[in-house]
Amino acid sequence: MPQAIGETVFDVLYLSFVLVIGLTIFIKGKDSLVKKAGLMAVLLGAGDSFHLVPRCYALWTTGLKENAAALGIGKFITSITMTIFYLILYYIWRDQYQIKDRKNVTAAMWTLAILRVGLCFLPQNKWLTYRQPLLFGVLRNIPFAIMGVIMIVIFAQEIKKAKDPVFRFMPLAVTLSFGFYLPVVLFCGIAPAIGVLMIPKTMAYVWIVWMGWQLHRQSKKGRRTCGVFENEIKNGNRLFE
Repeated sequence: MPQAIGETVFDVLYLSFVLVIGLTIFIKGKDSLVKKAGLMAVLLGAGDSFHLVPRCYALWTTGLKENAAALGIGKFITSITMTIFYLILYYIWRDQYQIKDRKNVTAAMWTLAILRVGLCFLPQNKWLTYRQPLLFGVLRNIPFAIMGVIMIVIFAQEIKKAKDPVFRFMPLAVTLSFGFYLPVVLFCGIAPAIGVLMIPKTMAYVWIVWMGWQLHRQSKKGRRTCGVFENEIKNGNRLFE
């Protein structure tokens, strides 16, 4: 019962936060960059709800093992939506720093995303079982982890050059999200208690969503935040790039 109460409270707060923030940013955003941040947050919350809601239900009723099919389907959906999440984050990076080339990085991100989704669809994942095979858990997360590494590197490169105040901690947030997630993939089957790392992993995603909110707030003030291009309205005078 304490686990059911704790997880339910945490999941409700988490899903409510990312969905409300995401919808607000998406609806009120003034440009495509901000709307991408809103869409990314909504996708995160919507995708995770397919896994977290059945999990809460299972904890309050007959248990996780008896609801393995629903949990597996939710995990499958979350795996797909998280892949799309990082694709959207990649295009946020391109828009924020006015990237016009780097087609090789675009090709790599799309190739890894398609590979990840393709691996998720293989029947060998056995999504409907309580304990999925570790081998395919590792295989489907290899392209996902590489996507994460790419995001860490390219954000770090541009943040350093642009002195971006909004996304300056993005590399750290992505690093933490994978740092807490990968041990769960590798060891949760033999040490279930390690699943508690999903809490700080989730908080890392909340941090990413919060950066999207900061981007939205800065856009309302009429200026770009990356330090490369800046528009300001002061004393009735508009300064153009």
